[in-house]
Amino acid sequence: MKPSELKSLIIGSLDEKADPQITARKLEEEGVSFDFSKGFSDKVIDRISSASDTISTEIEFAKSMRFAFNRIAITGVAAIVFLLISIFLADGSLSLNSFLGIENTFDEDIVCLLTGN
Repeated sequence: MKPSELKSLIIGSLDEKADPQITARKLEEEGVSFDFSKGFSDKVIDRISSASDTISTEIEFAKSMRFAFNRIAITGVAAIVFLLISIFLADGSLSLNSFLGIENTFDEDIVCLLTGN
């Protein structure tokens, strides 16, 4: 069978009004057979179901990771807020210096410490 004839059969089989028996008969006349081994359909069904199990397992893993991240993130934010409040209470004021944890330093001292000069 020529590739163009095979292509026309495939395209013709996509038509809703096409009779699948006629297409199958034409292919059988050309020597194409559709004999599958015993248990072929069971193997296909098993393969499809195992793929869906893998996808559902990946989705469950992503859900559990998102849940764990949310719990850790909320706890981390609470710890940061608690730390900031304790720093502010220890310094006695709500200033930028108390937020950064520095005491009685000037901007020039900070530049010298950062640059090493």
